[in-house]
Amino acid sequence: MLLCPQEDPRLERHFKGHRDTVTGVDFSCTMKQIATGSMDSCVMIWNMKPQMRAYRFVGHKDAVTSVQFSPSGHLVASASRDKTVRLWVPSVRGESTVFRAHTGTIRSVCFSSDGQSLVTSSDDKTVKVWAVHRQKFLFSLSQHINWVRCARFSPDGRLIISASDDKTIKIWDKTSRECIHSFYEHEGFVTCADFHPSGTCVAAASTDSSVKVWDIRNTKLLQHYQVHSAAVNGLSFHPSGNYLITASSDSTLKVLDLVEGRLLYTLHGHQAQATCVAFSRSGDFFASGGSDEQVMVWKTNFDVADYREVLRVQKNNRIVDCPTAVDPHSAPSCIHGVFFFQTLSDYLAPPWQTVAILEQRLTLTEDKLKECIDNQQRITLRLQPRD
Repeated sequence: MLLCPQEDPRLERHFKGHRDTVTGVDFSCTMKQIATGSMDSCVMIWNMKPQMRAYRFVGHKDAVTSVQFSPSGHLVASASRDKTVRLWVPSVRGESTVFRAHTGTIRSVCFSSDGQSLVTSSDDKTVKVWAVHRQKFLFSLSQHINWVRCARFSPDGRLIISASDDKTIKIWDKTSRECIHSFYEHEGFVTCADFHPSGTCVAAASTDSSVKVWDIRNTKLLQHYQVHSAAVNGLSFHPSGNYLITASSDSTLKVLDLVEGRLLYTLHGHQAQATCVAFSRSGDFFASGGSDEQVMVWKTNFDVADYREVLRVQKNNRIVDCPTAVDPHSAPSCIHGVFFFQTLSDYLAPPWQTVAILEQRLTLTEDKLKECIDNQQRITLRLQPRD
């Protein structure tokens, strides 16, 4: 029997200490600390335990645009408008090492899963890869023709995804340093992109307010979400691979159910643009930052939900909106701005089944389309006048 959560995603804690827009957020692997970056040029390390002090690290000469903990939690990487990357030891002294090679604002920084490499993206239109322990720049990837907003490693570290203001998403082979595919479907600047935990799919978001998911093995578009009313600034996959959370300039966070292909929750905590979001390594929590200078930590609660039940809404403070449950037997449809073929399947697929379910539904969609075309052709032949 499936269990319902005790409550909807809940605002667990919020931190206020930055003096400008929060631009990046990440959890340590132990869940004891959260790193944030801000337009105020500072990196802050917050302790999850109440009453414990936060650390403010000063070193960047301009806005911090991105932060991430290393997989071990022993380092924090930050990227900045001052064209540098810094590696910090998240302790009281806050010592850092500076990496230089970019000639423009660095928009993102990301560790490989083994912690040995860093990948960065920049307004100089390049993606760069670095060796962490040797503190050395290795090589550049240079096919974008506009600012590169985001770059991330695949879970196995063999591929890199990059998102750019040239409206493309590129997939790179780290070993050969070749671009192996480009996606062109977004109409606006592509603000962020990441790999699904399985490594076989990618998601990207855009200033055109859309979020799209592709299978990189056959380069097919699997899902298209049009649920925000303004630019989407950040996204993060749940470690199970079953959910995706997004942050938007419309001030909301959206939780998307990738298995059912629908909007699950809308969160209204931020008072201005929501600029960044990240799940914890376990998926039990997620954190968001915004131009209201706040960092919010949320308890997930939705990872054991039976979606056939009516989802409760916290009506008093309107923190959470829950769309009405949809009929899983329905035909191809657009529900809550999600373009997806709805079919009956397990409501809680194990992580390894998620991509298989997406592929199965894509096949069903193609079969249905072919059937419709065949029927149309037969009708046309019947209506043609005979000699």
